[in-house]
Amino acid sequence: MSSKPVPSPDAETAPFWDAAAEGVLKIQKCAGCNEHVFYPRLVCPHCMSDELDWVCVSGCARIHALTIVHRSTAPFRDDLPFAVAIVELEEGPRMMTRVLTDTPETLRIDDPVKVHFAPQGDGPPLPFFEPA
Repeated sequence: MSSKPVPSPDAETAPFWDAAAEGVLKIQKCAGCNEHVFYPRLVCPHCMSDELDWVCVSGCARIHALTIVHRSTAPFRDDLPFAVAIVELEEGPRMMTRVLTDTPETLRIDDPVKVHFAPQGDGPPLPFFEPA
């Protein structure tokens, strides 16, 4: 059995991973235009301001796009089949994630989901989602 790759937090992403370790979903919000931003960046993609603050978000989302993975590389073979989705947070940004369920074939576009932090070996917990 192979170990799964884990994220390597850096200075730019550390607030995201520190919050994840506490079971909290934080993303950036621009003080210049008030838009939420994900993934972590140094400059707002909406207005180019560098005034990005970290804020807690609800963790509630809807499935925007979805695929069911039936074949994978060694580290993930024990998880097959599993759902990979792009979810749209209530606050607006979209995240690529896994949706944890025993019946991935029942998931549909626009289904509500809620964040769930899953421990990952030596790395920080990952923000996966579950049906709400």
